Amino acid sequence: MIAVITGDIVNSRGYDSTEWMAKLKSCLSQWGDTPTTWEIYRGDEIQLRIPVTEALMAAIKVKALVKTIKGLDIRMGIGVGDESFIGSGVSESNGTAYQRSGTTLEALKESKVNLMLTTANAEYNRTLNLMLKLASDFMDDWSTVSAEMVYLTLSHPNTSQQNLADQLHIKQSAVSQRTKRARLDLVLELLAYYQTTINTIKE
Repeated sequence: MIAVITGDIVNSRGYDSTEWMAKLKSCLSQWGDTPTTWEIYRGDEIQLRIPVTEALMAAIKVKALVKTIKGLDIRMGIGVGDESFIGSGVSESNGTAYQRSGTTLEALKESKVNLMLTTANAEYNRTLNLMLKLASDFMDDWSTVSAEMVYLTLSHPNTSQQNLADQLHIKQSAVSQRTKRARLDLVLELLAYYQTTINTIKE
């Protein structure tokens, strides 16, 4: 099985794409090359093919990266399933993972939620998506500095708060405060739950 993340930038029309495009491309490139692993199309939509165990971490990192730009957010549907056809680019490939990702994104637009995951297991979907809905209550409200802290921490999980403080040219106490405001402890618990449960899901 694989996971596919399909997303679109929220409020992108109010911004010049040069304000966020380079950052987003740099973020997505950590998982592979375009167009075989990821693509940005129609100006503000993304698709990312990724191992199942990395999918939720990737989605939260992308969200945090986008929210480092004031006023922007991203809506993402994660689909977990098979890949039946590999095209020249990720947007031309197909399978249940791609289909679920696309339909999940469309459902998000109706429900006004920004992050949802769909597998073949309806009970698991209900449980995880309730957790994602609750987490979105604070993730959607991340300030730019909170989002930056989440992105850096998830990108460098073994880096101390003091090293992060040195990198950002702020005090260690400020790193601690930003981490608490971002509810990073809950984000890490959510990711740990996903890691321990997603491999039990079958197609």
